Parts: sequence; structure tokens; C-alpha cells
Amino acid sequence: MLSTLARAATRRPLTVICLWLLFLLLGFGLGTGVFGQLSDDVPDVPGTESELAEQYLSRVDPTGESVTAVVAGEAVSDAALRAEVERAVADVREIAGVAAVPDPYTTPGLTARDGQALIIPVTFEGGLDDDAEERATDAAADRIRQIEAPDVHVSGGELLGRQLGERAQEDVKNAELISLPVVLALLLVVFGGLRAAGLPLVIAVSGIAGAFLALFGFSQFTDISVHAIQVTTMLGLGLAVDYALLMLVRFREERRSTEDVVEAVHRTVAAAGRTVLFSGLTVAVSLTGLLVFPSVFLRSMGLAVAAVVVVDMLAALTLLPALLTKLGGKIPPSKAGAGGEEGRLFARLARFAARRRIAVLATVVPALLVLALPVAGLTINIGDAKQLPTSTEARQLYDTLDAHFPPGTGVSPITVVMKPGTDPATADRLRGLAGAEARELPGGATVVELRPPGSVDGTAATDLVERVREVRGDEPVEVTGVAARLVDFREMLAERAPWAAVTVLAGIFVLLFAFTGSVLIPLRTIATTLLSLGAALGVVVWVFQDGHLAGLLGAEGLGALSLTAPPLIVAIAFGLAMDYELFILARMREARGQGGDDQEAVVTGLRRSGRVVTCAALLLAVVFGAFMTGGFSPILQIGLGLTLAVLIDATVVRMLLVPATMALLGKRAWWAPRPLRRVHDRFGLSEEPAAAEAPVPAKV
Repeated sequence: MLSTLARAATRRPLTVICLWLLFLLLGFGLGTGVFGQLSDDVPDVPGTESELAEQYLSRVDPTGESVTAVVAGEAVSDAALRAEVERAVADVREIAGVAAVPDPYTTPGLTARDGQALIIPVTFEGGLDDDAEERATDAAADRIRQIEAPDVHVSGGELLGRQLGERAQEDVKNAELISLPVVLALLLVVFGGLRAAGLPLVIAVSGIAGAFLALFGFSQFTDISVHAIQVTTMLGLGLAVDYALLMLVRFREERRSTEDVVEAVHRTVAAAGRTVLFSGLTVAVSLTGLLVFPSVFLRSMGLAVAAVVVVDMLAALTLLPALLTKLGGKIPPSKAGAGGEEGRLFARLARFAARRRIAVLATVVPALLVLALPVAGLTINIGDAKQLPTSTEARQLYDTLDAHFPPGTGVSPITVVMKPGTDPATADRLRGLAGAEARELPGGATVVELRPPGSVDGTAATDLVERVREVRGDEPVEVTGVAARLVDFREMLAERAPWAAVTVLAGIFVLLFAFTGSVLIPLRTIATTLLSLGAALGVVVWVFQDGHLAGLLGAEGLGALSLTAPPLIVAIAFGLAMDYELFILARMREARGQGGDDQEAVVTGLRRSGRVVTCAALLLAVVFGAFMTGGFSPILQIGLGLTLAVLIDATVVRMLLVPATMALLGKRAWWAPRPLRRVHDRFGLSEEPAAAEAPVPAKV
């Protein structure tokens, strides 16, 4: 397959380039339409009690979504301001689709005790289609913002999702503006020429286009989270640079032994292309674990990110060879190291780790375990506007409410739906819980809204959900709301996480066995990768959950991680770690195939791949770091987790633990039982024929 792709790319390079150009136009044209379709409904899980209750309410409840406005900055008792607010309230009530707007001056709880702020809640009619709801929301928000006061903020409901989408688009644009020039500068240092340095950026732009197009395609069938844009774009950009870097380094090596550019491209695809193919497959397999979860968010993220990985892989295997066919003649071959040995620093590290393998393991493993300790206390929540940058309107509304109103004001209630036939005694007990407000629905059902103290998804709220479910027994009572959705999401994670882990680990084991023919190398790889992953996740918990040094990143301790962060960090970081492992293993296999002994093959593998792995990790860290400038806490958590996972894995694990563990295993590292060896000989990745490896004399 790889030889076919290489021949197609070198025979018809202009055709391949034109097809990719069309893809780019689609990605940056049609694909950017996804920014208008993002959702903040991350915790929804089909089939759970909270989701079923929400669907029931959407059918029978005459009221629909709502938005909240806050007016502050001067005494709300001022006659001129009161007249303006009352006119605005009267005008909003007349907007088509608006169900209710209470008078903030006469409704208890809507005017701050300090007299410096008031709340204007706007509730819309139920059953509105998307266009009607959007028109009503925009009209209400625009009218309220016309109130002349120092601070007027409107958010919530459909408006919040749109505000987050706009923020996501701005963050992606800023991250690209920061990361692409820095990446180009680093590539110039690596390659020493603009042509070679520019090619990875072409592949990276293809990855971004693929991210947009994949997300837009999935948005036609399912909700796409606001988090998806940053995550898929950062990964698409980073992996594209990784793969292009690996291919270009190999191409420049091949150019030492032949001046025939096409031949050099074929050799590059045959050698490095195999690594890119398996790397793409391992990253994609790592993301299949997300498909085990019934969460729409996790499944859509898994599919979208896997699609982006495939786009990056195909770009590296088709577009890059086509570009090299046209431009490769002007890219000079790499220079051999002094004395004919390249990567002497990495060779020394490998020999040191192999000689001092017990000392390395006794030092590195406990250190990584210490970093991973905070994971034991990890907890997740949905979060509130504190996760957003202070420049966003939703955060400004939250901060204003927090400054002028009692804790819990504006917090989404726990909604209890008591359907017809509920025992009166049970109904009375539920009405007696914290801050209960009841209203009747058409058809005989009753809705009881409970307002717990604290945050929307804090311990008090989730405990109250559990209390309601305990009190209701077998009665036809369902609980929904933010806290209930969080409880259901946590239960879903706990139930499905073991199956996701088994799926991913089994898939990775099979792919690594196909690549190496060993059963011990996959087990060693999984164990060392889990160490680096645990260390990275532990630091994220220590910073964002416990609040240590969070201010340095423009964040604050939130008492929990965003529920989006841990599963995405684990899935993506595991796949990225496999990237670097395959880069190294590919060189080790080559060295063994050329007759080197097992110990020297490890040293040679690191000597030849260490520079690529280090540069790739540094470039990925730059990309992830650029996306952390947006200030959105879930993206900060994911960005920091992936940055640390990549850097720890590419340095401590791959440069020290890999040679130490390989030396400890010795010849046994490449062992497999005879039945599995026969399976590998028949179906696994085989070495290229010797003729293909022989250097071709340079043309005279």
C-alpha cells in the first residue's frame, strides 16, 4: 500500500497537490461553519435518568430556555435607571417567543441588598424551533444591553453556547498566530533552510483544515462541544508537524546516498512512511476508547480527533511525497556527524541508562509515581463560568452576581419531575427539601425546583440529587438539572472506563506486536507510558484542582477538574506516547535487521531517532502552549496535561526508561511464543527486502 501511495505521489505530484488544495479550500470554507454550531451541553448522556427527564420536560413544559441579565455599577434605585429598566422589561415582554420577564424591583431576590445591582431573567416559550429561539434571544439581549448603566451583561441558554463558540474561534485564531511562526522558527533551526522548514507547516495547515471539515461533518449528525475546536485543532497541528518532521529527516538522510529525488522519496515512504502509518493507527486506536462511552461528547470527540489523525497521516504519506518530488531537489541532504556518528549525546544517554539500569529504574519510577499521587484524589465537575476568561461576558455576569448577591444566586436548580401517580407522602417529603419551589405542568405532572447552597455542581448539589433518588424509592419521579447530569456522567465513567481501558490496551498491544513481533515490548511500552501519563495527570490535578501555581497560568484552583479533561488527556496523551515509541522502535528494528546485537540496536535506535523525538516533542509543546493562552480552564487543563505528557514521555521515559528496561530484558525483549511468532511472520510488519535497503550509488 505504501509503495502504491509513493508511486502515485511521485508520478502525478501536481494532481495530488491540486486535490489537497481543493481539500484545504473546503476545510477553510465549508469547515469553518462548525463555529456557529457548537454546544456547551457536554455532560448529556443518552438513556440516563437526567436526560430522559429533560426530554420529558421539553415535550410537556410550556416554558423553555432562559437567559439572565445583570445590571450593575450604580444605585439601582436611581429614578432614571429604574425607568430605563422598566421600559426595557416591558419591551422584552412584547418580543415574540418570550414567555415571562419578572419585574426585578418587585420580585424578591432580584435586587441586590447593597442596592448596586439587579437581575433580569428572561424565560422563552417552550417548543420554539432553533431559528425562532435565536431571534427571540438576540432581540431580548440587544434590548437589555441598551440600558445605560456601567455594567450590563447578558448570558445563559442558547446565548451562552454562541458566546463560547465565538470565544473558541478567537482562541484558535490567536493560537495559530502564535504557534505557526514559532514552529517555523524552530524548524528553520532544525533544517537550516526555508524550503524544508516550510513543508511541515503545509502539512500542519492541512491538519487544521481536516479538523474543521471533520467537525463540520460530525456536526450534521450530533452535537459538537465547544471544547472540540481547540482540542482537534491543536492535535491536528501538532501531529502534522510530527509526521512531516519524521519524513523530512529521513528524506534528507536518504539523499546522502542518491541524487535521484524520486528514489529518495520512495525510500522515505518505505521506511519512515511505515512508522507514520503505524503511529497514526496507534493514535486512532487510543481514541477508540472514547467510543465505548455512551456520552455524545466523548464519542464525537473520539471520532473527530481520529478523523484528524487520519488526515494528518494521509497528508504525510501523499501530499508531502508529492511536494518533495517537486521541491526535494533543492533540499540538501543532512550532514553526517563528526566521525560518522550522529546523535552521540543520545547514544551516550542510552549507554548510560543501559549500564546503570537498576539505578535509573530505582530513581525514575518512584519520581514519576510521586508526581502521579494527586490522581488518587481526582474529582470532576461540569464547572461554571469561573472556568471562562474574565474578558468573556458570561464570566463578567458571574463575577457581578458573586460580588453583589448571596452565594448560589443564579445557580441552576435541581429539577424534580413528579409524574402522575406519585405517592402524596413521597411528594410532600420532596417538597420539604432545600428551597423547594413547585409548579404544575399540563397533564398532571409537578415540577419541584430545589436550590442547594454552593455551586451548581458542588458536593451539596450532588448529595441532594442522591438524597432525592433515595427518598423517591420506586415512585415515578425523575431528577434532572446540571447536578443530576454530573452524577449520571460520573456513574457512566465509572461503569465504562474499565471497558475503554481494555479496548485501548488490547488494540495497542496488537499493533505493537504487529510492528515488533514481540509480546514483551508492548507490555513494557504500555507500563512506561502509563507512568508518564500518570505523572502528567497528577500535576494537572495539583495545579487546577488543588490550586498550586494555577495563577501562573492565569487560572485558579477550582476544587475539581473539568469532566472533559481527564478522558481526553488520557486518550490523546496515550496515543502521542505511542508516536515516540514507534519512532524509536522503527530505528531499533532497522539496526537489528542490519545484523547489530540487541544491546547495540537499542543504542543505535536512540542515536538515530533521539533528535527527531526531541524536536517533535518540543514542537508539540509549543503548539499546546499556544492554545493555553486563551484562558479557558478546560483547555488549559488539557493543554498542560498533554504538554507535560509529551515532554516527560519524550525525555525521561524514552531516553532513560526505554534503554534501561530494554537492557534489563536483554534478548528476551524481542521474544514471542512460537504460535504468535508464526502469526507475526504471516500477518505482521515484515522488513523490506535487502535490495530495497541497499544504498543506490549517486549519479555522476
